[in-house]
Amino acid sequence: MARIAGIDIPKNKRGVIALTYIFGIGRSRAKDILAEAKIDENIKVQDWNDDQIAAIREQVGTYTIEGELRSEVQLNIKRLMDIGCQRGIRHRLGLPLRGQRTKNNSRTRKGKRKTVANKKK
Repeated sequence: MARIAGIDIPKNKRGVIALTYIFGIGRSRAKDILAEAKIDENIKVQDWNDDQIAAIREQVGTYTIEGELRSEVQLNIKRLMDIGCQRGIRHRLGLPLRGQRTKNNSRTRKGKRKTVANKKK
């Protein structure tokens, strides 16, 4: 199992797919990394040698990934909440940000239903 950027990437998967296990690296960025490191993207991780892993580590190091990226995203959300813009208010209330309707759906953001009792006569 290769360890890149503090993440154990699975050895039985192709290189492109395995690199996506790192937070901040998607399919297109993984293809770019392997192209810059001059490694075929269809080779499985278990077939990489030490020189190839070192080249990949070097390429991955040029991007903002994992903990640094997570903290950057959290700081961006905190900034939105501090300035009190629409998106920041929606973050604070735990509601969807991008114009979705909330009458019927949006259970992922709102959480489990809170049943409200009817008024007694």
